[in-house]
Amino acid sequence: METHPTPLDIPRYAKTIEVSKRIRWDIDRDVIRGRGFDLAHTFLPDGLSLADELPFLSPTEHRFLSQVQGRTYANMFGLVERFISAKMLEVSRDHWLGDQTALEAIVRFTDEELKHQELFRRIELLVGADMPAGYRFDVSPNDVAAFVLGKSTWAVLALTCHIELFSQAHYRASIDAAEGLSPLFKDVFLFHWREESQHAIIDELEWAREDAKLASDAQRDAAVNDLIALVGGVDGILQAQAKADAAYFLNICGMTPEGERAEQVHATLLKAYRWQYIVSGTLEPRFQKVLGSLVSEAQMARIQAALAPLSYAVPVRAEAMRAMSATVH
Repeated sequence: METHPTPLDIPRYAKTIEVSKRIRWDIDRDVIRGRGFDLAHTFLPDGLSLADELPFLSPTEHRFLSQVQGRTYANMFGLVERFISAKMLEVSRDHWLGDQTALEAIVRFTDEELKHQELFRRIELLVGADMPAGYRFDVSPNDVAAFVLGKSTWAVLALTCHIELFSQAHYRASIDAAEGLSPLFKDVFLFHWREESQHAIIDELEWAREDAKLASDAQRDAAVNDLIALVGGVDGILQAQAKADAAYFLNICGMTPEGERAEQVHATLLKAYRWQYIVSGTLEPRFQKVLGSLVSEAQMARIQAALAPLSYAVPVRAEAMRAMSATVH
């Protein structure tokens, strides 16, 4: 199969630069503003934490579970932005002696991702200063980045696009409208969302450009295999963190680490994390459209088969609304 370079959509690259300049924010001046986290507030809303699926929790326990998950939520974004920054620096090489508008867009993207990493490091320090001791997030950003960057660029850009689209969907659908959330937590993800909106555009442009380099169906099959392996790697991280967060939550709340309720807490955390970091992104219409335009029906079927064991990880309320919609129609 002969490959053809994809013409650059310079106006779209240029638009991300214009918006990046206009919405540019500073961690201290605009986001933190000398504030800390008030543990009287919820961090992550039920639409993401699924804490409302554990009816035996007291209001205090319900709120604390949202805080544990919110802390992990911030740490997970700090984790993935390590490999995203590195990959974007790598793909910028193709533009070094080419179109300088595309190069500037990617350089700005990388600069903002480095800022986001610093933001989430700061958030961990602020949260850790007030939450009870014992929380663990032992995942090494460099080890994860080494694993991810060992896969094909096509697969890494696919995963990156998926992450940056679900981060936007989470803010719009859950965080923005939630009542009783920590004002600082909400602001962190408001400002994060504003810049991620531009990053997702560049993800799509660079993913399509990389796709055009694939010279055969076999190469695209291999890229799809890499994407499936990356999703499996993410799920492995989620399984370990759900176990760690469940143990921390149960210990701080004085709940027995064994038994039916402990099992429900662990299962709900794993379901919530799979929903947050994998399933919600795969259901995002924009991601489905881009992925569907780049793979064959057979390749899409393989991706869907790999995701099938995780498909249960949808909020109960969303399943109820889906069933109601199907009944109406």
